[in-house]
Amino acid sequence: MNVLNVKPRLLLGPGPSPVPFTVRRAMSEPVIGHMDPQFFAIVDEVQSMLRTVFGTANRLTLPVSGTGSAGMETAIVNFVEPGDTVIVVVAGVFGGRIAEAVDKIGAHAVRLEVPWGQSASLEQLKSLLREHPETRLVAVVMAETSTGVLQPLTGWAHEVHRMGALLLVDTVTSLGGMPVDVDTQEFDIVFSGTQKCLSAPPGLSPFTVSERALERLDQRATPVPSWYFDIAAFRHYWGQNRVYHHTAPISMIYGLHEALRLALEEGLNERYARHRIVAGALWAGLQAMGFELLVDPAIRLPSVTTVRIPLEVDERRVRAELLDYDGIEIAGGLGNLSGKIWRIGVMGHGARLPNMIQLLVALRQRLVNQGRDVPSGVAAAEAAYRANNRQGAK
Repeated sequence: MNVLNVKPRLLLGPGPSPVPFTVRRAMSEPVIGHMDPQFFAIVDEVQSMLRTVFGTANRLTLPVSGTGSAGMETAIVNFVEPGDTVIVVVAGVFGGRIAEAVDKIGAHAVRLEVPWGQSASLEQLKSLLREHPETRLVAVVMAETSTGVLQPLTGWAHEVHRMGALLLVDTVTSLGGMPVDVDTQEFDIVFSGTQKCLSAPPGLSPFTVSERALERLDQRATPVPSWYFDIAAFRHYWGQNRVYHHTAPISMIYGLHEALRLALEEGLNERYARHRIVAGALWAGLQAMGFELLVDPAIRLPSVTTVRIPLEVDERRVRAELLDYDGIEIAGGLGNLSGKIWRIGVMGHGARLPNMIQLLVALRQRLVNQGRDVPSGVAAAEAAYRANNRQGAK
């Protein structure tokens, strides 16, 4: 067996994002026991920093051991019971996954279907709630990674709570890159991932639960159909009692600690502005090259840009050559958008103007190699960056 020798890549896909050196260095710290008081002190700091980034005072705020999909499973198995009616906004792949998870445990997923590239309206939600007053939970993806759409959620919690239901929000591609504001928006159950705008490796799912939701959990009529993801079991490890449940991923917690520390050191508002400004520069550069963006600017995600691919372009060849010759990763479309779009990540440590310039230059060369006469997008990107960067974001 050979010693690992992984070639570095510039990760500009929809996740994972580039991991800063200090995060990788933190993960190389000595592994200690998961019941060590020294480790519990680190855990406490991670929980405190997560509350700040989520925008919440929720006492149950922690990183679930597993990727963002583990956070989704935790939310569904704890707060949905067999026979429950759950309204799920399906505007892309990841809304569809939530609906599948709901159906798999014997509940009834009522799908609010939205054309991919668009968002659901509050009126659509109200209408479905009137049709299904028995609804126990509403689930929605705040930042749909498969389409690049930012779902507006103003007023949603009010309507959901008025019907006696809970609001579950997937923030995998938004946490750390834009405000989530859990308490202000009155979200009940929120999960995320570490590998997107937080720029830690994949493997943990930041998770937070409101007191309203915890009360519902205490009133369950049936057992939680999971041992590993049972909140009632593992919450005591993350609380004051420190009751053993499973072996926490020690080194991943180290990495998340450093990633959160970097986010707070930068300043959340400054970090959000950096994502918006760098994304705006990328959009300007792509449009100057003649590309059309999939999503209307009013609901366009800063963290994932979706680009329509001209019919005559061999999109797989472009992505393969970007990876092989330029060391840059971008992603193709999923589901209904497979072969129709590219997905470009503007996330966390990767949300920097030099990275976008490097991509625009390489992308132009790949298209020229296919015989397309493509103008440069660099000047437009730089101009947009200067115009929007009044505060000197780097």
